[in-house]
Amino acid sequence: MKYILILFLGLFSQIGLAQSTEEIEKAVQKMKVAMLESDAATLAELTSPALSYGHSGGTIETQSEFLEVFSSKSADYQRWDMSDLFIVIHNKTTAIVRHEVDADIESNGTLNNLKLGVMMVWVKEKGKWKLLGRQAFRRP
Repeated sequence: MKYILILFLGLFSQIGLAQSTEEIEKAVQKMKVAMLESDAATLAELTSPALSYGHSGGTIETQSEFLEVFSSKSADYQRWDMSDLFIVIHNKTTAIVRHEVDADIESNGTLNNLKLGVMMVWVKEKGKWKLLGRQAFRRP
């Protein structure tokens, strides 16, 4: 009987992690679409007020600075292709997400093609996954 209970609990925990992984993956995709559409309202929903958003060039933005880029349309995210998405969940309320990006972003009249690696930290706040931290780096 003990072994059946242990097996059941192990199975239940795997189902919970799979569900959380799916939720995070949906949030990452929703963020991508919101960035491409310059949807600052959706980006506000998906990010924590304590956001630390690091760019590959070294700039670090708060949540309000990050949202201003999209509400002011100072940058136009034209393409954001993600690959190699990898999610690790820790303690059911924190997740590390890594992926690679090939993107085209227009800024100050110049179209830039970026090949980046990205690491994000997502946390569950009030039952919803929110982006807390992000750091991008240039891929070789």
